[in-house]
Amino acid sequence: MTEFGANLVAMVTPMQPGGALCEPGLVRLVDHLLATGCDGLVVGGTTGESPTLSGAESADLIRAVAAQVGSRARVIAGVGTHDTATSVRRAREAEAAGADALLLVCPYYSRPTQAGVLAHCRAVADATELPVMLYDVPARTGLAMTPETLIELAGHPRIRAVKDAKGDLAEAMTVMARTSLAYYCGIDELNLPYLACGAAGLVSVVANVAADRTADLIRTVRAGDLERARTIHEELIPVTERLLRSGTAAANTKAALADLGIIPHPSVRLPLVEAKTA
Repeated sequence: MTEFGANLVAMVTPMQPGGALCEPGLVRLVDHLLATGCDGLVVGGTTGESPTLSGAESADLIRAVAAQVGSRARVIAGVGTHDTATSVRRAREAEAAGADALLLVCPYYSRPTQAGVLAHCRAVADATELPVMLYDVPARTGLAMTPETLIELAGHPRIRAVKDAKGDLAEAMTVMARTSLAYYCGIDELNLPYLACGAAGLVSVVANVAADRTADLIRTVRAGDLERARTIHEELIPVTERLLRSGTAAANTKAALADLGIIPHPSVRLPLVEAKTA
């Protein structure tokens, strides 16, 4: 999937103590992610602390990442909010800032009907010329996109992919069989089974620190070497557990990146709190 990439990273947003965006850290992080094998950078998603970013900050972040990336990878901008008008505005701002695609989370907190989800997603997809990846993460939004909704949204010419953080492989395989939507695993613990079931790639938190290994995982599954793929997956379990199984992924990942010297500070914005560095 060249319009999104395959080895996508759910990129953290480097910040200074006090919460201001950290441009030197951002530059180093982008170069690190590209050097280790990411071909798609998801900017301003959940791991990027999107709920705490203003519209202006989001646009500045996308602009800076797009300038640093150039043509080396795809830049996918998180633009979804609980408000359709705001999501439409952020989508247009992301397009103007240089994003290659949009990540659109199911509208949260309001818990609309599926008809409302359909209308929301279509409104955002109609707002720009960019391809859209839907983000189905009911544990965070309080609302799942039903298979029927996903199948109907697949009929929109710009809705072309799904980041699936639902974890229902049977449902994912059903939607993949009935549509042309490219599926991306959004749960690092399930990367291997999703790839084995036909996912186009990953949107990975672990790729912040181990993109070379997630790239290897994708390659080995595509080559049909499931024994080697299982070995890679098992080798990544300790990293996955450290980043995702305690505390919050954004804070833990920033602490790991600071330990590695890739970003200068593990700072996060409240209500998140910093994780301990080594």
